[in-house]
Amino acid sequence: MPRIHLLDRATAELIAAGEVIERPSSVVKELVENAIDSGATAITVEIQSGGVRFIRVTDNGCGILREDIPKAFLRHATSKVLTPEDLGEIGTLGFRGEALASICAVSRVELLTRTKEEALGSRYQIHGGEEKELDDAGCPLGTTILVRDLFYNVPARMKFLKKDSTEGNAVATLLDRLALSHPEISFQFLREGQRKLHTPGDGKLLSAIYGVYGGEFGGSLIPVEGQGAFGGLSVSGFITKPECAKASRSMEHFFINHRYVRSGTMMAALEEAYKNSLMVGKFPGCVLNLEIPLGMVDVNVHPAKLEVKLSDERQVFNGVLNACKGALSSLGNVTMARDAAGRQSRLSWFEIKNRPFAGEQQRMTPEEYRKAAALPAREHPPEKRQEPPREKKTAPVLTSVPASKLPDPAPAPILQDDRQEAKARYEASVPKREFLRPVRPPSVSVPKEIVPEPPASPAPKPPELPSLRLIGEVFRTYILAEGERELFLIDKHAAHERILFERLRADQTAGGISRQLLLTSIRISLSKDRYDALVQNLQAAEEAGFGIEDFGDGSVLVREVPSILEIGQVEDAVLEMAELLFKNHTHLNLDFFDELYHSIACKAAVKGNRFSDAREQQRLLDQLAADPGIRNCPHGRPVMIALTRRELEKMFGRIV
Repeated sequence: MPRIHLLDRATAELIAAGEVIERPSSVVKELVENAIDSGATAITVEIQSGGVRFIRVTDNGCGILREDIPKAFLRHATSKVLTPEDLGEIGTLGFRGEALASICAVSRVELLTRTKEEALGSRYQIHGGEEKELDDAGCPLGTTILVRDLFYNVPARMKFLKKDSTEGNAVATLLDRLALSHPEISFQFLREGQRKLHTPGDGKLLSAIYGVYGGEFGGSLIPVEGQGAFGGLSVSGFITKPECAKASRSMEHFFINHRYVRSGTMMAALEEAYKNSLMVGKFPGCVLNLEIPLGMVDVNVHPAKLEVKLSDERQVFNGVLNACKGALSSLGNVTMARDAAGRQSRLSWFEIKNRPFAGEQQRMTPEEYRKAAALPAREHPPEKRQEPPREKKTAPVLTSVPASKLPDPAPAPILQDDRQEAKARYEASVPKREFLRPVRPPSVSVPKEIVPEPPASPAPKPPELPSLRLIGEVFRTYILAEGERELFLIDKHAAHERILFERLRADQTAGGISRQLLLTSIRISLSKDRYDALVQNLQAAEEAGFGIEDFGDGSVLVREVPSILEIGQVEDAVLEMAELLFKNHTHLNLDFFDELYHSIACKAAVKGNRFSDAREQQRLLDQLAADPGIRNCPHGRPVMIALTRRELEKMFGRIV
C-alpha cells in the first residue's frame, strides 16, 4: 500500500491554484473584481494572445500599502473578511483571499501600486510563487498588475487551453458583464492593441448597455424602475419589448447586488412575465439587478461565485415577476413598425449629414435625389469632390447645410415654406374629416395571476389608444385606421383572439365561463388513452366551460360549450382539450387552462382572409381602445403596428 506523505508547498500551491484559475478570463475576473472593491472609477484591461502571454489590469483605486504587498500574495490573505460572522453578509465581490496567491503560483506577476498616503509607489515581482523584487517606483495613484506567461510551469493545464481567439472572447464576455453590473465605472478593454470596449462610467445603466451592445439592443429596451419592490427587495434595469425577443437566452443578464449570477429563479420570473406575449422559440432579453439584504443571499457556494443561494426564493420570484409585468403593462396596444421588422433603423452617412434641421421637408431635384439614394450606407465621401457645372434653375433648390456654416439671418426672401403655413394650406385643401373616438364599453378588470404579495408601487398605466379614423380593410385580414401622425394596421384575427383569451381567463376567475346549451348533444369518439384522460378530468372540462358526459366505448357526449364557440368548432376544441389533459393529467395548473384558452380563442376569433363589414371593424377598434394592455396575441404576434408619417415620407423620398 502506498505510504501517505505531505505535499511540498509548491505542489500544493499549484493544485490550489487550479481550483481558482482555469483560464485567462479567470485571472481577469479576480483582478477586476479586486479593482472594483478598491473603489476604482476607471479600469483598463489589456490582453495579448487571448490573455495567455500578457494581461494588464490598471485601476485608479485606493492602492496597496508597501508593507501589505508581500502579505497580499499569501493564500487566505484578505482585507474584506475578518470573522466568521462576516461571511453571513458579504458585500464585496472578492472575499476568499485566494486570487493573488493562485495567480502568482502559475504565472509571472508584476505589481505597481501607490496609495494616497505614500509619496512613492512600489514595484513588486513574483514568479511561480517565488518573490523576486520589491522596490520603489514612480506610478500614479491606484494599482497596475501585469500577468505574463500563464501556466508556464503547469504544462498539463496549458494544453487544455483553447485557441487565443476563444480565450479572448471569454475575457470580452466577462468584461461586458462587469461593465453592465457597474455603470458608475468606466471600463476599457484593449485586445491585441485595439480598443474593443469603452463605457462612459456616468452611472447610467443605459449608457453602459449602449457601450457594450450598441443601439440595436439598447433601442429595444424598456425600463424597469423599482416596480415590485417589497420586503426589502428592489428590482431595476431594462427588459426587451416582446416584439424584440431573441432566439436564445444569451441576452438575459441577471445581477444580485451588482454581482453577475446565474439564477434560475430570476430567469423563471422573467419568462413568466412574458407569458402569452412571445412567439414559440423566442426569449426575452434583459439587464436586471436585484437589490436584496446581504443576509438573504449566500454567494459562497460556487468556486466562480456564479451561483448563489437565496433564503426566500418565492419572494425573489414575486419581486422580479411584478417588476417585469409592471414594465410590460406600460407599453399599450401599439407596436412600432421598426420594432416589428425585427431591427432598429440604421441611418446612413447621407441621412445623418442631410437630416432637416427642424423637420422641414427637404426639396431636391430628381437628379439630386437619384445621386443621393445611390450612396451606400455609412460611406464617407472624399474630402474634396469636384461637382460638374450645373445650369441655373429658375426655381430655387434647397439643400441641407451644416448648422455651423449657416449665414447670419438677413432680410432675404424666405425660400422654404413655413411649417404652420404649409399645414394651414394642406388643411384648407382637404375636406374636413371627423376622427371617430372609439366608444369605450365598461372596463372589465382582468385579474392577474395569483401572487402572494402585491407590488409596493402601482404599475404604470399603459398609454391610451389615440383617436382613430377607420379607413377600411386590406387583404380581408388587416384593418387600417388613421391617427393624427400614424397609420395603424390591426391584425383582426390576432386582436380578436387576444380579446377572447383575456375574456375567458377573466370569466374563469370571476366564477365561471359563459356557456351555451346545445339543442342537440354532440357525440365525439376519441382514442382510448385520450378518452381515459378526459373522463378522469371532467371537472377540469367543467371549469373550462364544457358540459361533457361519458358515453362509453371511447366516446363522450358534449351538452354545453363556451358561448364564444361555434358548433363547427366544438369537436376540434374537445379533441385538443383531451390531448392537453393526456399530457398534463398528473399536474393540472394554470398552464393547462392557458393552452386550452389559446386553442378556444384561436378557433372562435374572426378569421383572416374573410370579409368584415365596417361595423365589425369599428367594434374591434372599440374593444382595443377599452383595454390598452392588449399588445400581442396569445402566440406572441403583434396586434397593432404603427407606421409614422415620417417613415412613410422617407419611403417615398419626400424627406431623407
